[in-house]
Amino acid sequence: MPYAHITGWGKCIPPASISNDEISEIVDTTDEWITTRTGIKSRRVSHVSTAELATVAAKHAIACAGIDPKDIDLVILATCTPSTVVANTASQVQKNIGATGAAAMDTNAACSGFLYALQAATAQIQAGMIKKAVVIAAERMTWYVNWARRDSAVLFGDGAGAVILEAADTPAGLLGTKTGCDSEDRDILHITNFGSDLNKYEPIGPSDLLFEGREIFKRAVKGMSEACDDVLKQADLSLDDINVLVPHQANLRIIQAIQHRLKVPDEKVMVNIGEYGNTSAATIAIALCEAVEQGLIKPHSNIMSAAFGAGLTWAASYIKWGERVTPISVSDAALPPCDQTGLELVAPAVKACKEAEPS
Repeated sequence: MPYAHITGWGKCIPPASISNDEISEIVDTTDEWITTRTGIKSRRVSHVSTAELATVAAKHAIACAGIDPKDIDLVILATCTPSTVVANTASQVQKNIGATGAAAMDTNAACSGFLYALQAATAQIQAGMIKKAVVIAAERMTWYVNWARRDSAVLFGDGAGAVILEAADTPAGLLGTKTGCDSEDRDILHITNFGSDLNKYEPIGPSDLLFEGREIFKRAVKGMSEACDDVLKQADLSLDDINVLVPHQANLRIIQAIQHRLKVPDEKVMVNIGEYGNTSAATIAIALCEAVEQGLIKPHSNIMSAAFGAGLTWAASYIKWGERVTPISVSDAALPPCDQTGLELVAPAVKACKEAEPS
């Protein structure tokens, strides 16, 4: 059976940001309130589409792997904020990167999306159906944010990350995984006024992103921890065998709770939520890239990753890193310049959200 090695990695971070102090100009909050409850200090706001974020991340991953994009067999994009639904956003990315003839599909498992997509692409390689895939996670979560409400305004950010998978004979890549969905309680985290269930002839207004924080916290810690236990059993590993934990970056308290339950020391945990906030499916993809860049992931590292998202989807994955931790080549791909601050970018949405709030 072939394995799906990760041979390239890349990210795309929008240049504009909004600090906690700046958020306090929009909603009634403070840097201390946000930091102590979430660990977030800042978040990025994209001035371009999800497809453009995904394209730049994919181009960096392709250069890192040193492959010709025409040799890619599959482009799979994990996102819950697609640029377009019909046609799918992955097809735009496929066109942008020059992956002529590759299959292209979007997948939506919210915050668990990258691990779901990684599993799907790996399975196709293991089945011998394809040899090369680019797996991307890209989100514009600030597009959904209701800027009149503190609970959603402070949490989310934009960004993208990508990896290249290539068929190989030696054991590496995704070697153990567990995915699932606790759909009985899907209503505790959802967007109520979006989708074809709505009457399109009635005004909809700003997105209404609803979640029950305490309930999500409990279920996230339990779901991700149990999924990690399951994957460790699959792989016949102990916690001592894990070199790096790369969790979904939704809340620092959740990360610390999972870390405590799994008894993983600080130096083995990748945390970047302070800089980016919750970028949904993109959090693990970005964190994986930065763990390599920072030297946390080394040749042959054993990596555990876990996520929990709307649905309520959950996932855990054991990834065995390969030999290489440096890029074969470097891409000059970049987003177009942004001449606005984060606050300026969201100002029209802030105005619309506040005008739509009941007086």
